[in-house]
Amino acid sequence: MAQTPQSPQGQPAPPPPPPLRGDPVPGGGKPGLPVPFAPVLTAATGDPNSLDINNYMRRGGYSALRRAVEQMTPDDVIKDMSDSKLVGRGGAGFPTGLKWSSTKRNPGPRYLVVNADESEPGTFGNRYAIEGDPHALIEGMLLCCYAVEIKQAHIYIRGENRRGAEILERCIADAYKSGMLGKGILGKEGFDVDMYVTRGAGAYICGEETALMESLEGRRAQPRIRPPFPVEVGGGLFGRPTVVNNVETLMCAPHIINRGPGWFSSIGNPASPGPKVYTISGHVNKPGVYELPMGVTLGDLIYKYAGGVTRGKKVRAVSPGALACQFLTADHMEVTMDTATLTRPPFFTDFGPVGFGAGGIIVYSEECELIDLLVNSSGFFARESCGKCVPCREGTTWMHMMLRRMAMGGARPRDLDNLLDVAKNIGGRKTLCALGDFSVSTIGSAFRLFRPELEAAVSSRAGGATNGRATHTELPVAVVH
Repeated sequence: MAQTPQSPQGQPAPPPPPPLRGDPVPGGGKPGLPVPFAPVLTAATGDPNSLDINNYMRRGGYSALRRAVEQMTPDDVIKDMSDSKLVGRGGAGFPTGLKWSSTKRNPGPRYLVVNADESEPGTFGNRYAIEGDPHALIEGMLLCCYAVEIKQAHIYIRGENRRGAEILERCIADAYKSGMLGKGILGKEGFDVDMYVTRGAGAYICGEETALMESLEGRRAQPRIRPPFPVEVGGGLFGRPTVVNNVETLMCAPHIINRGPGWFSSIGNPASPGPKVYTISGHVNKPGVYELPMGVTLGDLIYKYAGGVTRGKKVRAVSPGALACQFLTADHMEVTMDTATLTRPPFFTDFGPVGFGAGGIIVYSEECELIDLLVNSSGFFARESCGKCVPCREGTTWMHMMLRRMAMGGARPRDLDNLLDVAKNIGGRKTLCALGDFSVSTIGSAFRLFRPELEAAVSSRAGGATNGRATHTELPVAVVH
């Protein structure tokens, strides 16, 4: 009987490294066929020298950029991005090749902005990637700059992530010293790129691309009216065409250039392929970061990788893409976790798509009080609303107030119906950005999936039965816009 290869320590040997460009791809590179999977985006994690540019080069770093500059035209690089079927890893799932080509069609100067804000509870993959392999992000940015003919790139990082910002500033300085940034990169005349790091002030709204650019330009972070879109003149940074990409999206680019688009598109779900950095938190035994093929099932993520639910309990609900997404339940363990699946029927409800976001999965066990969870999530969105749009500014506060009243035992018979009515008047693209829709995702799906439980919770807490909680009148709402 065949034996599993063993390492000297008696552990199963790691899978073979992914093929390089030109090597045969297992399965013939046909989408959807299983291939041996080895992490690439998090491969350097744990290396004490991962921040050193020379160590990065010894691992093959900047070889994709060299290949692109010496052997490919900018349009060839964009074609590889398109052929790989790489879609944005930040939540919207927009095709990367199409975004790059659309930006390039518009006259320069053009800009690249990296959205490293990552300020939603349950998301921490970008922070992990930046701290583990920052030069991979810089190389991915340079590939974008080469392909789209961009000369200035900005990384916008959450203000609280001070360590990540310091790491990036150090690595950018090293890249300048090594000739990977500045004038005539790799001896290519006209390939000039300057790169900057900007720390935000901790506002969730800055994860929205147009609010992020407002902040970069020195104004209050509020979303812009679209069109024009960021890729167009008038819609991007300083009014110029701009590529806005997520950290993980750009970190995929060097591997696509080095290993070929066929390798990338053969991994995971054919409609949304490639490696994916999942983050899992909440009531699981092994919360953390897991790089897996895009499209692994929810059940595998919870029970195979995250060690199951704490205290041996059952799953009550799951946020598949942090608080901005609708709930899944224990009945959805066979659902694949990817953008394509969770944004299309049957995962499309009255409150829009269930959503996958950036893959920040939060698990709630049967011990979790659903109404308390909704109080916390609604409070987050009420605090983080920028205040520009009336439905979001007023509605998020009212939802939070009603939920707190329910939680504290002061609910009135009509409050549940009022809550649902307010949620419906916020959702459905009634605001300039998606924060309004995000704010009602958990509430709308709670009504759809758990209304009897909500009614029972409200009834059991009515009349002061709050298990020792203060009454709602003792906890004023603190929302400032």
